[in-house]
Amino acid sequence: MDIGILVVDDNPMMRKGLKGSLEIEPGLKVVGEAANGEDALAFVRKHQPDVITMDYQMPGDNGVAVTEKLKREFPNSKIILLSVFDSEEDIWKAVQAGVKGYLTKKAGDIGELIAAIRAVYAGETFFPEAIARKLEARQKQPDLTEREMQVLELLAEGCSNKEMADELSLSEETIKLHLSTLRKKLGAVDRTQAVVFAYKKGILHLDG
Repeated sequence: MDIGILVVDDNPMMRKGLKGSLEIEPGLKVVGEAANGEDALAFVRKHQPDVITMDYQMPGDNGVAVTEKLKREFPNSKIILLSVFDSEEDIWKAVQAGVKGYLTKKAGDIGELIAAIRAVYAGETFFPEAIARKLEARQKQPDLTEREMQVLELLAEGCSNKEMADELSLSEETIKLHLSTLRKKLGAVDRTQAVVFAYKKGILHLDG
């Protein structure tokens, strides 16, 4: 019996390419395509495919948000995220949402995707070595609180301690404490390095 795959990607050429490549492989069949999270949810509710390949960047909900919704309705969904992002934080958020595999589009190896589909279908997880290393590193890092994220975002905008204090209705002493904790959590020696590390780790994105 073929493994039924739903391909979720907002790019029609990408969907066509994935479908053509996957269906050459014996035992795999693309049973549906979706251009966004809403269409993906509707398809899964009706057909419940064996495996879902999920794009990260899509209009509306991104792949992580769609995964969270799918897992709430269908806890046994087997989802592989395909992303141009490969930072620690992006991988971590995807795993927390419930993906069973994570591949970067940069790799462009259809053989790796086929291996991932077979592994995930069999109840295993699939994280290439480079992804697994970043996931392990992120697991050792403490999470930032909501307030620390607010301070970090303002820091990245170039705000001074006073400006951050005014914006968040906090004292400058409290801001200093948050900055100190941020530096420790990120392993940074100063404010500038904290922002650099936040972008590098994927906690912040240049595209917002």
